[in-house]
Amino acid sequence: MKELWIMVVFATGNFCNSTIIGDFFFPRTTVGWSAYSEELCDKKTTSAGLSKASARCLNDTGSPMFGPPHELQCELTLSDIQGNISSSPGDLLQLAFSTQILTSQPERLSAGNITTAAQIANTLLQSANITEDIAVAAVTTISQLLNASEESTQERDAVQNLTETLEKFSLDQHSNVSLVVQPNLVVQSVQVLSDSVGIQFTALTGRSGHFVANRINLNTNTSELIADKGGATDVQIVIKFPPVLHSKNTNYSIGFVLYQNDRFFRSRVFRASSGTSRRVISANLGQVSGLHVEMLFKPTAVPNASLYDFACVSWNYTLKDWSTSGCSKVNHSEDGLRCFCNHTTNFAVLMSYRKDFKYAEALNWITILGCSMSIIGLSLTITFQIATRKSRKSNPTVLLVSVCVCLLIFTLLFMLGVDNPHKQLDKPEIQKDNILPLSDTHTERDRGPCTAVAVLLQYFLLGTFTWNTLYATHVFLVIRNSLATSPSHFTAYTVAIGWGLPAVVVALTLGISYRVDDPLGYRQEEFCWLAALDSKGNFDFKLPMFWGFLIPVAFMLIFNTVVLACFVVTTGKTNPHLTSTRHTSMKKKFLSSFSLAVVLGLSWILGYLLLITQNETSHTILNISFCVLTTTQVVNVCTHYCKSLWIRASAK
Repeated sequence: MKELWIMVVFATGNFCNSTIIGDFFFPRTTVGWSAYSEELCDKKTTSAGLSKASARCLNDTGSPMFGPPHELQCELTLSDIQGNISSSPGDLLQLAFSTQILTSQPERLSAGNITTAAQIANTLLQSANITEDIAVAAVTTISQLLNASEESTQERDAVQNLTETLEKFSLDQHSNVSLVVQPNLVVQSVQVLSDSVGIQFTALTGRSGHFVANRINLNTNTSELIADKGGATDVQIVIKFPPVLHSKNTNYSIGFVLYQNDRFFRSRVFRASSGTSRRVISANLGQVSGLHVEMLFKPTAVPNASLYDFACVSWNYTLKDWSTSGCSKVNHSEDGLRCFCNHTTNFAVLMSYRKDFKYAEALNWITILGCSMSIIGLSLTITFQIATRKSRKSNPTVLLVSVCVCLLIFTLLFMLGVDNPHKQLDKPEIQKDNILPLSDTHTERDRGPCTAVAVLLQYFLLGTFTWNTLYATHVFLVIRNSLATSPSHFTAYTVAIGWGLPAVVVALTLGISYRVDDPLGYRQEEFCWLAALDSKGNFDFKLPMFWGFLIPVAFMLIFNTVVLACFVVTTGKTNPHLTSTRHTSMKKKFLSSFSLAVVLGLSWILGYLLLITQNETSHTILNISFCVLTTTQVVNVCTHYCKSLWIRASAK
């Protein structure tokens, strides 16, 4: 087969421009990285959707250009390669590039695929016949595996073995393999003279967030940790050699491995609940003891959060977890977090962040005025209902008074207690002790008052809707049975349900979602109400606002709406022969229907729609309508019922 590859155009600088090589088109690529052809395997093959070939962007002559392409056999699988490595060791180069292409779309890989690929890369790096091309292909494969999903990289042993192999590979000197830089992985091998005071390895921050060769620096005779101002240094490590090494007239091999993230270092103690990742750097000087290792890590920027604390850690292969043993904090600044360790291995900084909360503004005078009018109206309604209870049956009195009591207490709590009294406004102070955090998100322990207010608000607002529903049930039974009153024992049932059902819902909500060390699973920090939004500000259906409030209220509102419709239809049947009273009768029935709608709280349907709408215009209209209705509904209740009772009392 005749091999033909043509360089159409090349670029100066740090990139190879898009190029056609033979039958394959490769896009613009950074020097040192691999490009994948736009030509894909057929849909009928096992590798459907993957590129047919790869080529590496090289800069051996000072002018970046692609090397010869390596083509994939589209029917080949990772399992086939794993079997062929042991049986056909002479074809390692083709197997290495095939593995690289098969892992070029890591999001498609299953947990089994990742384990197999890790084992293949491990075998390639340990091969006695390894060449530069094989090493680069293996490192590229590992770099791609670091982009796989967290769920797919749960298998610990395969990736643990791979990190140990990378350490040994970086320490061993291979011909023409001193630096391999891939987007998510850097492997640096170097020899230093015995009279060197130390060595410094630095990775500078790039625009893309990936590693590139021209931003990896090495100083083989320095013992200073120097961070560039402005945060240009991403990771830096300095190994100071002990005096005993200077007395030996020999060179020393040193290896560095820098990981883009900690996917291969799964901790059982530290949880990345907010989805953050950490750079991991490995330094290896063999069995030399008494080393002085200093490191600097640039803090990861987390939106709407501040650094609360950090820990300098190293990976313990015995524990298979991070450990603070032998490491300590030096200092911290905006440019970096400094650490000291007395040994060489895989190092990282585990950072914990505290969310920057945007607390709700204090209630304005319009809201306070509306709440005050509601409180006065509810108080008058309760007083008048109790004072005139002898003029009617007991059931409506119990129902209406209970509705008003719940809404009155809720309004008072909302006006006086919804604002969080313990705001986290101070900047966090970094602790001096090097203590391993349990999570990358810090949550203050509950201090009590705000949670108590949230519990009471949930209880009394649920109570309001529950009593509304019971009132609707009372009306429904009266209409259905054509009775003047509801069935016997109805009052006892309503009292048990009206005050008991909200208590059960609140108790279940607290038991499921509340923890003293994590109160934000139950309530919000910005104001004292049920938790509703996730860390990205999106409505979360797993939080208590949805299943602990909106779901029960939705069922109640649906039932209330059905009862209201039934009430309107029944009371709207006017006798056609009573034409002289038709206008007055319809007017009274309309007022009755309207007052029932107010009592049943159907205006809160707007509040429900307000929470789930995403359209800005609709949100504004609903917001204004909701505020007007909720501010005036209590005044309507007071005016209608107190006036009706006053007229009845005067008539007697």
